[in-house]
Amino acid sequence: MRSLSCLWELRYQYLQYYVMQFTKWFPSDRIYLSLLYYAHFKRKIDWKKLRTFNEKLQWLKLYDRQNDYTLLVDKQSAKKIIGEIIGEEHIIPTLGVWDDWNDFMLSKQLLPEKFVLKCTHDSASTVVVDSTKANWNELRVFYEKRLASNFYLLGREWPYKNIIPRLMAEPYMSDDSALNNGGLTDYKFHCFNGNVDNVMVCIDRNIGFPKFYFFDRHWRLLRINKRGKDAPKDFSLPKPQNIDQMFEIASLLSKGKPFVRVDLYVVNQIIYFGELTFYPSSGFDSNLLEETDVLWGNKLILKR
Repeated sequence: MRSLSCLWELRYQYLQYYVMQFTKWFPSDRIYLSLLYYAHFKRKIDWKKLRTFNEKLQWLKLYDRQNDYTLLVDKQSAKKIIGEIIGEEHIIPTLGVWDDWNDFMLSKQLLPEKFVLKCTHDSASTVVVDSTKANWNELRVFYEKRLASNFYLLGREWPYKNIIPRLMAEPYMSDDSALNNGGLTDYKFHCFNGNVDNVMVCIDRNIGFPKFYFFDRHWRLLRINKRGKDAPKDFSLPKPQNIDQMFEIASLLSKGKPFVRVDLYVVNQIIYFGELTFYPSSGFDSNLLEETDVLWGNKLILKR
């Protein structure tokens, strides 16, 4: 979670908005994804011989269209579905849901002084709001652009195509653990065909310098990304007391899915559901090592 920053962030949001408006005129999602993939990796996708993880995520966008995907990526409707599977005690409460910015402003005096605001229909729109310091006009510009955008258009992630855009507020949560300077630690479980392969631990996101490290079930560091490869020989992070339970939750939530990343938080030893991510970095993750991209591609079995 982050605080909305300044001019560069707003410029990025404007750019993203106009890119989405332009790309909606592309006649074919497959052509669009082929061009976008080449722009990121400087190589073409061979759609008949997909090898890497990032390549196969592009295929999943086009051809893996399970009925529940849209409900599972909608941040509000997902809570009910996931709560029925793993228990309501693992679901972060909702303080309110609004169709537009004006409706939110009419209700904001009922919210706590500090809370989390996000859109239900997209990614990376989460902002920690401190009402005593908030720049409401800056937030209005940010969220009105978000609410007017169809996130599907940016990376052709099909589950987002038909979600109704809304604003949602949640309680601000922090953890007493010294690991993350009082912020929340993200635990992101990568699941291939119902099997939980590893967990990516994200720290220092709250101070604007996120760091990512991968671990296996036995909490051994996996040197499969750039930061992990360069870590010192004996590097590790504190192992959560309830890591086994988190792996169990990720296993439950990944059943029946060719690939999904299950995002969880731990707040003072209580596990909370974050979200399900079907296409990390929209299938354009250049942080993974090339050999990892191939390794994960072998793990991801497509049912054509």
